Amino acid sequence: MIAASPSQPRPATRLRLPFRTWLALWTLVWLACLVALFSGLQFAFGPVHVHTITLDVGFMRGWWLFISAGVIITLELSVISIACASVIAFLSALARISRVAPLNSFAGLYISLIRGTPLFLQFYFIYQGLAQFHIILSSFISAAAALSLNYGAYMSEVFRAGIQAVSRGQTEAASALGMTPWQTMYRIVLPQALRIVTPDIGNQFIAMQKDTALASAIALEELTGRARQAGLPRNNFFEALVIAAAWYWLLTIVFSYFQGRLEHSMAQGDR
Repeated sequence: MIAASPSQPRPATRLRLPFRTWLALWTLVWLACLVALFSGLQFAFGPVHVHTITLDVGFMRGWWLFISAGVIITLELSVISIACASVIAFLSALARISRVAPLNSFAGLYISLIRGTPLFLQFYFIYQGLAQFHIILSSFISAAAALSLNYGAYMSEVFRAGIQAVSRGQTEAASALGMTPWQTMYRIVLPQALRIVTPDIGNQFIAMQKDTALASAIALEELTGRARQAGLPRNNFFEALVIAAAWYWLLTIVFSYFQGRLEHSMAQGDR
């Protein structure tokens, strides 16, 4: 008779969760750590004493509405600038692919000059440099001009790539049907090129929202400008910047979500 072997202990079952669930849980953990960092808590690990950052909640409660009002100017500046930058980029792209030497060389010089100088310098050049020649522009117009010219130069290469991505066979077919070059551009090339460059325009818009903070250097009361105006005189600049940073972060999250939805929708349409 064979004796029954003693039962083996079962290995401990490991909790298995989908990756997205783990990702969400760890995101909550890191957010909790971020909140704890600004909670003002004090605790000790043996001889090590830890003091987290203490925020002036009273100041933040009293001034958050004033600082938050700058979001409207930030969005207005971003929308106007990205629209102007898109027009400039499109015209520059057409000039760069044209066989007209004056236009091509002028667009190349513009792109090289703008991309070769800092955006911060361009703000000062338009707002204060032109004033020397009695060209006085407001802070908002100066900021919109600087952002439009800067982003137009960078986006011009994107537009040029989008236009050149349309196959040559389609333009030749349009020419065979008797279309003029402008009709071919308007009816055949431009709709397809816009579909290609639209996701990148969205990315540039998200980046531009954060670059509007540079306009605070020329006295524009956008989000960062209002944070400086509220925080510096009261020695609460850190708290003011926390409010502004939270708004920039929220705007980036919201528009990144819609940008992702747009790219997903366009990808579905290509199938």
